[in-house]
Amino acid sequence: MSGNDGDLDAIRQQRMAELQARQQQTAAQDMAQEQALQQAEMQKQAILRQFLTDGARTRLNSVRMGKPEFASQVEQQIIALAQSGRLGDKISESQMKDLLKKLSPSSRKSFDIKRR
Repeated sequence: MSGNDGDLDAIRQQRMAELQARQQQTAAQDMAQEQALQQAEMQKQAILRQFLTDGARTRLNSVRMGKPEFASQVEQQIIALAQSGRLGDKISESQMKDLLKKLSPSSRKSFDIKRR
């Protein structure tokens, strides 16, 4: 019987070692993924700083407070324009207002009600 207990202990220790190795591997992958996300965010912020004036960045941050998804879409649009070389100069606050108006989905929907 003691031979079986020794075998069970060995199996348990082996299993525990495998689980610990998996947890360490998962933690390392999570850390690498987090670092990649932070790096991408830093690059995005650097591009936005390069192509937006202070007023335009302030306006975009104000939009982010109310509509974070919309602000992210606008950022992606600006980054795409910058990377394609279609932005020559910095975007001013007035240009940002125009861009936001163009990109914003129309909040008003028209309904035709017919009464009989």
